[in-house]
Amino acid sequence: MSEKKRVDWYKIANELHLKYQGKIEVVPKVPVLKLKDFAIWYTPGVAGPCKKIYEEGRDLSFEYTLRWNYAAVVSDGTRVLGLGSIGPEAGMPVMEGKALLFKFLGGVDAIPLVVNTRDPDKLIEVVKLLEPSFGAINLEDIESPKCFYILEKLNEILDIPVWHDDQQGTALVTLAGLVNALKVVGKKLSQVKIAFIGAGAANTAAIKYIRIAGADPKKMVVVDSKGILHPNRPDIEELKVKNPWKYRVAMETNAEGVTGGIREAMKDADVVIAASRPGPGIIKKEWVKLMADNPIVFAMANPVPEIWPWEAREAGARIVATGRSDFPNQINNSLGFPAVFRGILTVRSRKMTDSMFLAAAYAIAGYAEKKGLSEDYIVPTMDEPEVYVEEAVAVAEKAMEEGVARRKLSRSELEAEIRELIYRPRKYMEIALKNKLIEIYPPYPEKI
Repeated sequence: MSEKKRVDWYKIANELHLKYQGKIEVVPKVPVLKLKDFAIWYTPGVAGPCKKIYEEGRDLSFEYTLRWNYAAVVSDGTRVLGLGSIGPEAGMPVMEGKALLFKFLGGVDAIPLVVNTRDPDKLIEVVKLLEPSFGAINLEDIESPKCFYILEKLNEILDIPVWHDDQQGTALVTLAGLVNALKVVGKKLSQVKIAFIGAGAANTAAIKYIRIAGADPKKMVVVDSKGILHPNRPDIEELKVKNPWKYRVAMETNAEGVTGGIREAMKDADVVIAASRPGPGIIKKEWVKLMADNPIVFAMANPVPEIWPWEAREAGARIVATGRSDFPNQINNSLGFPAVFRGILTVRSRKMTDSMFLAAAYAIAGYAEKKGLSEDYIVPTMDEPEVYVEEAVAVAEKAMEEGVARRKLSRSELEAEIRELIYRPRKYMEIALKNKLIEIYPPYPEKI
């Protein structure tokens, strides 16, 4: 912990981003042995697949081109990774990093696309116009509440899956972690009281999916920057117009009509799920002491959680999770989106459904349970590639079951194809490093 605190990650990242000038690149995937090969890959031969797609149907573009494995990482730069509204250009390094994670962890070819508009309808129009190039869309770092509107609208009008990682990605891994945390402490999801600290994109989605998984919304208490949500709050009519998603949460949760702030929400809660603003001190030790026996605390703000893990444990928390890799139980979106997209792209899915989402969450939870649950291990880590295989297979099978897949495969075919695609980038990396196609420049850390 102390050694990692001394690492100046900003300085290292600035130097290395300048040296590499980008984190991904386009490389050929077909053999080019002589110039005449371009008669196949370009003119005149390319007219053959063009005519096929035109004459026999647009869905053939998934078979004859890279579209089947192509995802767009779309952002307007209005809520970038804890930095706020810094704009599309400044947000580009994050989107490019996301594309690298897509490739390395899921074998997905993702392209960062930052859009110079704050108008949600213009962004929707841009994505709709780009649909023929992609097999799926990942929305990223778009401010709330317009992110909810954009996701809902694109899901209506596109014939490819749309996902908002700040909503669904965080919620997916949160649900997986919660399922296993409750197993460790011996409690049932349907019976626990849950306090949600923060009512932005992440927690709004977490509330939705934790509820679908079996939690009782009447036993949920949700806190935003103005206090606990409840039907009689003075701004409730304003919320109804400006943020109907939060309004619905206010109307459907908090059956006891609890008022106040974080302290009051946490009283007698079995679980706290915080996705608010960086701490420490957002959640206080004395408030953890007010919780029910064997409490579970998810403090997911980055770069500093709402309460330090050791403080939560000192106050009696049985299980603590954060968003950081240097503490146990990291609730990390990267456990979710690469495998989800691997699954939906492999079967050429038309949609991403709630059932597919739950299948992914349960696959993550099930993988960790097979490894052996403990207070310090409720979700897998990013360096366990087999979890991505199992999760992607679960998503793909659910897509086929629900009738939204363009492609039908057996489980053994799915597993073999998905495993090959997930491990392929690691093989490429070994070759590139060995042949110095990718150089390792100082100050690249030897050990991270």
